[in-house]
Amino acid sequence: MTADHGHAISYKVLPAGVPVVSSDDVTVGTVVAALDNEREQIFDGIVFDTPAGRRFVDAPEVARIAERGVTLTITAQEAAGLPESDPKGGKEYEAKAPRGALARGPLGRFLGGGWKRR
Repeated sequence: MTADHGHAISYKVLPAGVPVVSSDDVTVGTVVAALDNEREQIFDGIVFDTPAGRRFVDAPEVARIAERGVTLTITAQEAAGLPESDPKGGKEYEAKAPRGALARGPLGRFLGGGWKRR
């Protein structure tokens, strides 16, 4: 039987220490932090502690965020295979100015250039 985790809440008010539960009803860890993409203003995922270390679960694998628990869309076995949380954060990207004829033309001004990894 699935535990009652209370009312659904926003990731923005999710407190640390709340249990993270897999889709097969196994507690796989506890919340450390909920992450958001500030530029896009969307939920990015959750960092949580497990006996094997700190893990990151991406937003699409989070089924529900509630007062007393976070429910994942993946099983406990799949959760065990999640990547370790990167303490430095993820990759950052910055705009790269176009060069050559494309940079000078109307299409280059419209597209604004490419992207490069920092």
